[in-house]
Amino acid sequence: MTQSEAPAHRTAALGRVALIAGLGWIGLNAAILALAHGYLPFDRPHMAGQPFWLQLAMPSLAMIEQFALMGLVAILSRGRPVTEIGERSPPASTAGREVALVLAYAMLAQAGGWFLGAALGFRPFSFHLAGTLVGCSVLASPAEAIIWSGYNFIMFAVAPYVWFRRRYSNRELCLVFDRSGRDVVVLVWVLIVESAVQLAAMPSLFSLPLPVILRAAPLTFFLFLFGTVLPTMIIIYAILLPRYYKLTRSVSITVILGGLTYAAMHLVEGWSSFATPSDTVLSLLFVFLSYTGPGMFKSFVTLRTSNAWVHAIGYHAVAPHTLLDTPMIARVFGLD
Repeated sequence: MTQSEAPAHRTAALGRVALIAGLGWIGLNAAILALAHGYLPFDRPHMAGQPFWLQLAMPSLAMIEQFALMGLVAILSRGRPVTEIGERSPPASTAGREVALVLAYAMLAQAGGWFLGAALGFRPFSFHLAGTLVGCSVLASPAEAIIWSGYNFIMFAVAPYVWFRRRYSNRELCLVFDRSGRDVVVLVWVLIVESAVQLAAMPSLFSLPLPVILRAAPLTFFLFLFGTVLPTMIIIYAILLPRYYKLTRSVSITVILGGLTYAAMHLVEGWSSFATPSDTVLSLLFVFLSYTGPGMFKSFVTLRTSNAWVHAIGYHAVAPHTLLDTPMIARVFGLD
């Protein structure tokens, strides 16, 4: 292939990926529409008053905002080679083995959380505490919240980090900030924009008295930092994402794989219903509808900065979790 043919080839490949992804997204929505018959059997009190069509449309509307944020990140990080993240990965053969092993471990650890939660009398543990973002009919207890956070931190952050840190530096794991401060610029802008969007959509934080916010917000931040933010950052974006890029050499495919992996780590959510086969399929489909978009944005910003901390702080720990889940945590711990 000549140099003049290469851009056209990349454009054609990107078009094929976009077409397949778009058809997949339409198919996912169509499957939910066919199974739901106008009703979603989920335990989501914050969404209970919303019409069915809006509940179904919300992930797609969120995807539009996520693509707009990707555009902002692309502008803020222009001039930085995306290929840098691939240079931090081992050879493709090693990367492939590591991806397979990490995915297998992640699924086993996730299944372990399902059984541990049930064994302790709680709901199955996932990457989100029951009630996160959408509420739940029965609040988690303080013990459930603390054990959930500790389990995820140990299994998805500490153990993978310790294992990979023996062979790879923090820079190779995308855990080092750019010295020129460019990562901080991206982080701050993403945090500002996403915080504004989240608070405009769900302003429940403002319903709390200031003393309650001052007590509950730090607790919420650290509970979700250890329970979902650091686990997500380490196992997906520090370890798997650079290896996805090494294996595919495609930004678009890597972004999609990162989004699908993020969704797969939320298979059993607190709002899920497994009462019937139809409810089970709907729950699993809706997980991918809800979490693929956020996972794709996390992938994109990590590729553009080669720094997994940017999404963790700018698009996870504060917005949405601290901003939206502080009222729930205030109730869980009796701080309100």
